[in-house]
Amino acid sequence: MMPKAAANIRREQRTLARFIEVYCHDHHEPAEAASIPLQALNVQEIIGHVPVLCTGCAKLLAHALVKRQNCPMDPKPMCKHCPKHCYAPAYRQQIRKVMAYSGRKLVLRGRVDYLLHLLT
Repeated sequence: MMPKAAANIRREQRTLARFIEVYCHDHHEPAEAASIPLQALNVQEIIGHVPVLCTGCAKLLAHALVKRQNCPMDPKPMCKHCPKHCYAPAYRQQIRKVMAYSGRKLVLRGRVDYLLHLLT
């Protein structure tokens, strides 16, 4: 069984992946499922499937997964309230757009658990 902190990180990584998948599906041309090469993380194991993303969104997902995995803050605050921003500026701007769009979209689909993620 996974320790609570590790399980929480995985849950947040799956949420990030879901948000990016929703955004990419609605805003970019369809791409083929492709593994995202990360040395330290197995994306398919983390999110449970091979994501279908454009190249830009695949890079954003890789960046987000690594940053969440290696977050130095304990306990981890929401990134927008963090005193130390670890996202590169371009990725930070991009993830804000993704979170705003996907958060609203998933809540409107009835995914209350994503609403709780946005509020906490």
